[in-house]
Amino acid sequence: MSKKIIIFGPLPPPFGGVAIFMSALYEYLKGYGVRMWTYGGQKKDDPEIKFIRHRRLAIIPALLREGFKARIVDSSHFHLEYPNKILVPVWVTLKLLLRFEWLKIMHDGSLPTRYRSFSPVQKLLFQAAARSVNEFIVSNKDLQLWLQNEVGVTQKVSIIPCLLPVPPHASNASLPAGLEDSLSRYSKRVCSIGVFIPSYGFKHVAQAVEKIRQETLENVGLILLDGAFVCDESYRSEVLQGRDWITVLRSVPNSAVYQILKKSDVFVRSFGFESYGISRVEAILCGLPVVATRTGETRGMLLYDYGDEEELARQIKRALSHPPTQEIWMWAKQYQREAEENLQGFKKALKLGNG
Repeated sequence: MSKKIIIFGPLPPPFGGVAIFMSALYEYLKGYGVRMWTYGGQKKDDPEIKFIRHRRLAIIPALLREGFKARIVDSSHFHLEYPNKILVPVWVTLKLLLRFEWLKIMHDGSLPTRYRSFSPVQKLLFQAAARSVNEFIVSNKDLQLWLQNEVGVTQKVSIIPCLLPVPPHASNASLPAGLEDSLSRYSKRVCSIGVFIPSYGFKHVAQAVEKIRQETLENVGLILLDGAFVCDESYRSEVLQGRDWITVLRSVPNSAVYQILKKSDVFVRSFGFESYGISRVEAILCGLPVVATRTGETRGMLLYDYGDEEELARQIKRALSHPPTQEIWMWAKQYQREAEENLQGFKKALKLGNG
């Protein structure tokens, strides 16, 4: 390769969607000599993974040592999605000095809505950063159109969904000790992934499952996989209070998530601002019926409008009673093909040859 390639973003834990995507991307690209810079998770033994304390401006010496004319593929949140008043000027200035190529991957489906409430300073930082990007990679058409039509970017904006093939070691993992017994105490299991803030809709799911329990008198359990990257404690208490049929699993490794999904009967993704939704597709890959909001990826799923608990309860009940098994496996094969295509798309965007 003529240029050093660095991918920059979070790694788990915590197990948010971007961290899981970055972990899979690095897993598939490390054979090409790609370096990984991360500011999340734990320090890794891999010498090609560099842990950077970005809030202490450790990005400055890192860029000075390795950034000159490099190709940097950035999935961080503090340059555009949540523009930091110190980190954005530092990054943009060093880009001019070191002449590195900046490929920005954007995952955040809530950004177009949130951008309207940005302060004048935040919008100024955002615009300065956006002008400095060489190429954008976004996960869906809505983000592409927003960047081009409302933000006014003129650079190339490619659409590559963030779904990647499941690494073999992840799909073959086993459940953590004791978890099998915990899940087996329910006659049926509804699983949902997110964090305890209102936009992820855990309260809606809990109330829908409660309604089903009351109507059917079945011991339906709710398994909440808490990504743990943010938490509203009062909201968490509101969701869990008096509901001993909810099991919360915090910071579950993605490899174990697949096994939990396979032990579940329905998966619910109740997030209101999905840009793609890796977890909903992962559930289909595990053969699970998916009930999801009408945002992000929706093919092969039972849909409802965010916040409509009546429709949510109906769709969960339908999935529990009559899961469309044949259709699910048809979509699983389709998503697997697309995951392979997405991986090739990222390799092409990074200008990688044969590894």
